[in-house]
Amino acid sequence: MEDLLASVTKRCEAAGQSHILAHVSDATISQEDKLSFLKSVDEIPLEKLSDFLKSALDEEEKLKNFDPANVSAEEQIEPFSGMSATTTTTDAAQLESLHKSHEVGMKAVQNGQVAALLLAGGQGTRLGFDGPKGMYDIGLPSGKTLFEFMAERIKKLGQLSGKGDNAIPFYIMTSPLNHKVTTEYFAKHDNFGIDVIFFPQGTLPALTPEGKMILETPTSLAVAPDGNGGIYPAMVKHGIISDMKARGIKYIHAFGVDNALVKPADPTFVGYCISSNADCGNKVLWKTSPGEKVGVVASKGGKPCIVEYSDISKEMSERRGEDGRLVFGAGNICNHFYTIDFLENVVVPNLGNMYHVARKKIPHYDAEKKETVKPTANNGIKLESFIFDVFPLSVKMAVLDVERKDEFAPVKNPPGTDSDSPDTARMLFSNVAKDWLTKAGATLVGDTKSDLCEVHPLTSYNGEGLDQWKGKTVNCPFTV
Repeated sequence: MEDLLASVTKRCEAAGQSHILAHVSDATISQEDKLSFLKSVDEIPLEKLSDFLKSALDEEEKLKNFDPANVSAEEQIEPFSGMSATTTTTDAAQLESLHKSHEVGMKAVQNGQVAALLLAGGQGTRLGFDGPKGMYDIGLPSGKTLFEFMAERIKKLGQLSGKGDNAIPFYIMTSPLNHKVTTEYFAKHDNFGIDVIFFPQGTLPALTPEGKMILETPTSLAVAPDGNGGIYPAMVKHGIISDMKARGIKYIHAFGVDNALVKPADPTFVGYCISSNADCGNKVLWKTSPGEKVGVVASKGGKPCIVEYSDISKEMSERRGEDGRLVFGAGNICNHFYTIDFLENVVVPNLGNMYHVARKKIPHYDAEKKETVKPTANNGIKLESFIFDVFPLSVKMAVLDVERKDEFAPVKNPPGTDSDSPDTARMLFSNVAKDWLTKAGATLVGDTKSDLCEVHPLTSYNGEGLDQWKGKTVNCPFTV
């Protein structure tokens, strides 16, 4: 422990953070607690904290003074002008192009070049569920969880590719809070028969406005997850990019845990991005109205980015193109594509410049009272980043607009809520099942408005393989 203490002390002194070691000499604290504390400090990028904070504070100041109607050319927000396509088209040529994209994506799956990457750090707190959000059951007859739906879709896609259950590795980023529970859940279910790799999201210490780390107890720092953009440093820290390269992975499809209709490793999306020679891609839903509160894909200073709805003027939000659609309408749903080269050679070298300030009430240790105090006002800063912060680094980004009813069933709010709840997700899921059977040629009877109709992911990934239902009458609700 002496060597570790000496090393940590030297680094803390150089970084101006020696105050956190004030209690290490306290004889009443066990050696075990001291060692655990020193190890945790040793993992912090102490040398970079001041730069992280400065960059984030500079951005905060810039945003305070931001006026959408009066910006420099460098900060000018314009509609996204890069590669884009839509699956909602009725144009024969575009549909044929998307069909070819699907073939390109399936070929990449067959060649072992595609990985699925899930952001699963969220808890089910807002749902009234005590556990990882991915373990939530939205109430369909099968009782399957969000994790199970995703894993089985990956398994089915592997089967459709002809390369078997393990054709697509499934990387899952957990959080320090739910890592153990998540890994144990998958182990209990034998990883649902597919290849799963877990790694935890990172944390960063909370800081005072002056940049000093905050002690929560004599031997623990106040820390917080570093945002969903923490997926990039976490991939580096845990060797995920190296693992992907060793497997021959060239393309990554990343998505959030709270969409019951997500299509992991979607061959159409992946193939579209490959065909477009894109280094980065975003699957989007077009906004239904100017007032819909969602970030949109845009261009700032000629670079692709996500612009929050609050950062564009009323005129911009209402502007429409010749096709009648909102110009700033490409709504972001956390559904992204990357090449492995983009992550390794472009994103990783620029990780330090992507943090944002979140001012919070940070519990802190009061040495005089010898207790942890919970403040009533914001006293500290948490640094966080967003997964889309890397978009401006892209030199060729592709955007694919998809049908909302087919691909987006968010599970965010408690049961009984009018939108984005397990109830609305279950209905959307059920509607997709009914639509698939109808397109296969079945006639639906009974309670055709039921929210308990289900086509299992291992039966069909995207409506294929249902020909046996042609000409048959199916009573709703049904399970296939």
